[in-house]
Amino acid sequence: MTKIVIVGGGIAGASLAIALKRQSVDVVLVEKDPHWTPSSSGIFLYANGLESVRTLGVLDAVLERGWASDGRNVYLTADGSFITETHYPSRDPARVPPIVGIKRSDLHRALADEVQRLGVDIKLGLTVESFDDQGTQVIARLSDGSEIACDGLIGADGIRSSIRERLFGKMTPEFTGFGTWRSVHKKPKEIDVKIMMMGVGKRLGIMPISDDQLYIFATTNEPSKPLYDTSRMHEIMREKLAEFKGPAAALLDELTSPEGVLYTAVEEMALPLPWSKGRVLIIGDGAHACTPYMGQGGAMALEDSILLAPQIAASTNLAATFTAFGALRHERCSFVRKVSRQVGDAGGKELPNDVDARNRRLQTQGQSDVDSFYARMFAGT
Repeated sequence: MTKIVIVGGGIAGASLAIALKRQSVDVVLVEKDPHWTPSSSGIFLYANGLESVRTLGVLDAVLERGWASDGRNVYLTADGSFITETHYPSRDPARVPPIVGIKRSDLHRALADEVQRLGVDIKLGLTVESFDDQGTQVIARLSDGSEIACDGLIGADGIRSSIRERLFGKMTPEFTGFGTWRSVHKKPKEIDVKIMMMGVGKRLGIMPISDDQLYIFATTNEPSKPLYDTSRMHEIMREKLAEFKGPAAALLDELTSPEGVLYTAVEEMALPLPWSKGRVLIIGDGAHACTPYMGQGGAMALEDSILLAPQIAASTNLAATFTAFGALRHERCSFVRKVSRQVGDAGGKELPNDVDARNRRLQTQGQSDVDSFYARMFAGT
C-alpha cells in the first residue's frame, strides 16, 4: 500500500488526507498546532469549491454548520445606497448551493471529524524537521526525533511552507499593499444575503456564516505593511472603516474589544513549476496563495486534493505523477490568482472621481463578469 506523509492540517492537508484515505492510501498527517485549531473568522466557498467538498463526502456536515446562500450578492455604496445585485451560479443548485458562508473553525471541524473517522494517523504538535528523498522512498524526520518512511511527502503547510523552503530554498510571499480585517458578529434577522459595500479604495463585505452569526471582511490600502497595536485592533478597524454606514454601521459599533478582530497583510505566492522535486510535492497556499477578492483560495486547495488523490492511488511513478500534477494545476491556479489580484488592485487604486464609473460598470457588466469567471471555473480543473 502506498504511504503518504502530509505536512499541514489546514484545508489542503485535511482534505487531501480524506481523499487519499478514500483511495485506500495509507496517510500520516503531521500538524504543528497541538490543538489543531484555526482562527475563528469566516470563509465562504463558491459552488466550484463546494463541489469538491461534496466529492470528499463532507458537504452535509458543512451545510449543517454553515449558511447556504441562493447566490445573491448585493452591492451597496459606502453610505448603504443600492448599486446592483448579481447572482452566483451552481451547476447543480438542488444539491450544491451557489455559496456557503461558514466559520473557519466549523469548516475545519467538518474536515477534521472526517479525517479522524477514516482513521488517519494524526501527529499533532510536531513538525517535519528534515527529509531525505532516497529515490525509492522518503525518510521524514519529525521534531520528536522519530522517523517515518513513506512513498511520498506532501507539503500542505501554508504560504510560508517550511517544506517548500527545504525543497527550493527561501521564497518570500509577495506583499500586495493591502490588508484584510475580519470580525464575527451576531446575525441580525434582516441580513440574509451576501453584501459587498464599495468604498473609495476600500471594500467591506458582510456574509452570514450560520443561522445566528455573520462575519465582516474588509480590505484597506496598507502600502507600508504596518504592524498595528494588537490591544487597539477594534479601534483601528472602526477607524479604518468609519465611512461605511448602512448595515455595516451597527456591526462596526459592536467592536468594543480586540478579541475576535483579525488583521492580516494580503500576500501572494506563485511557485514556479515544477511544484515538486522527486517524491516531494507542494500544494495549497504554499504553491498558489491568492488574494481574497474572488473568494477562491479555499476552493483551489480543495481542488488540489480531489485531483491529486486518485493520481497518487493509480501511480506507478510518484515523482512523475507529482511533476504532472503541478503542470496540470499551474495554469488554472495562475488564472485565479491573476484575476483576483486585478480586482484588488483596481479597487485599491480608486479615487473619488472613479466611483460613479465603477458603479455604472457594476450595473452594466457585473453579472456578465460573474458569468464568464464561473464558466471558466466550471469548464475544468
